Amino acid sequence: MRWFTCAIFMLAACIVTLAAPVLAQSKPEAKDMALLGSNDLQARSAYQPTIHSQGGRWIAYIGHHGGTKEIPKPRNPLTGADEFNGTSLVDVTDPRRPKYLFHIPGDEGLAEDGGAQMVRVCDGKGLPKGDPNAVYMLRTFGNKAHEIWNTADPAAPKLVTRLAGIKGTHKNWWECDTGIAYLVSGVPGWRVDRMTEVYDLSDPAKPVKLRDFALPGQQPAAGGPTPTRLHGAISTGPKGNRVYFAYGTNEGGVLQIVDREKLLNGPKEPTEENLRYPQVGRLDMSPLTGAHTTFPVLEMPVAEFAKDKVGKVRNFVVVTNEQIKNECEEPRQFVWMVDVTVERYPASVSTWGVPEASGGFCARGGRFGTHASNESMTPIYYKRLMFFSHFNAGVRAVDIRDPYHMKEVAYYIPAITKNTDKRCIKLADGQERCKTAIQTNNVEVDDRGYFYIVDRANTGLHILELTGAAPRIANFPR
Repeated sequence: MRWFTCAIFMLAACIVTLAAPVLAQSKPEAKDMALLGSNDLQARSAYQPTIHSQGGRWIAYIGHHGGTKEIPKPRNPLTGADEFNGTSLVDVTDPRRPKYLFHIPGDEGLAEDGGAQMVRVCDGKGLPKGDPNAVYMLRTFGNKAHEIWNTADPAAPKLVTRLAGIKGTHKNWWECDTGIAYLVSGVPGWRVDRMTEVYDLSDPAKPVKLRDFALPGQQPAAGGPTPTRLHGAISTGPKGNRVYFAYGTNEGGVLQIVDREKLLNGPKEPTEENLRYPQVGRLDMSPLTGAHTTFPVLEMPVAEFAKDKVGKVRNFVVVTNEQIKNECEEPRQFVWMVDVTVERYPASVSTWGVPEASGGFCARGGRFGTHASNESMTPIYYKRLMFFSHFNAGVRAVDIRDPYHMKEVAYYIPAITKNTDKRCIKLADGQERCKTAIQTNNVEVDDRGYFYIVDRANTGLHILELTGAAPRIANFPR
């Protein structure tokens, strides 16, 4: 009888142990991060958050993926209407009480085929030819167009300009001091559905296209294999004179470093020679990994090299890959620290990712692996801390002061809610297995030091701050 009781106890313990990773997300998990406030974003799948200070307030602009088969048009409680996923505008002046202001519907379609995933914001007074009373929001519209809205009153946006006639969009970049924009588009005739259209948007009411750009082999009439498509770019503007392009997300990635001046003013006819002309460096990655975000960390002092005569200050690009498949059904995606001090020869010097065993993440459901990094260069965190969205492992804060030994210092995994969507895989017998899982999709920080995460599986927006020892790494204003 005693043996039977022990056996039952051991069996129960095993069941609890096996089930724990799946059930863990029913409550938050955290280390040196605290939740300040949240908003359900009308149960819409979210992609890019951009946090902007305007009119004495802080506004979160959040792009959304398209809807789901079950709910293609979620209800907007502000209007009572069912609307295709688009762009949410949320007042986050008080991070503990975020207030949903407005939803601008996007394109019809599901997941990445619809919605309005990408959003950037510039003040009109900062643009060379903008209306000084305007605040301009640049967003994608499904895979059909780019749009610019005046959001000076974030509760009553007004459409300014629409750039249509394309066949794909994604992660744009907009220089607010010059107006130059690097738009991820699919231009008819080119061999990929995501490449670069360079536009002068210094006057958002009168856009001027400057050129098309892509990897050699993607241009019209090219032969041979087609290189992996563009994901997005980050520019350092005229001062830095570099644009860092990310191609591919989870396989065959490419980091391309481009001379901005040559890109804007060099020969524009789409020949292979002309496409190579502005390139100053390129890293071709493994077929197992890709490049979702390429974030420059420049003029970085390296403490270990402080006494060296050469190389004590170096330039890096933090390359973050995107996990695509659920439940660890593809190679793991993670973060690469790439030394680009000698731009012609980029070299990865370290990598980072969350250990699977630390939370049994492959069994939790959904994607497990990195997705994106923050893209703000606020001095509070720049060259010190970076934040990475890690799907079912939430958001992770990583100390990058020693680029050769990146170290995680804090994390937060939100709890699932009634809105959290399921993620499925197909089994060998043809059946599906679905699990409800957090899918922290993107992360951004603001100049106050708060950071914001949004969820791909409809769980909404979470606003966080560092606690414990982690804030000591940052450079908060005294």
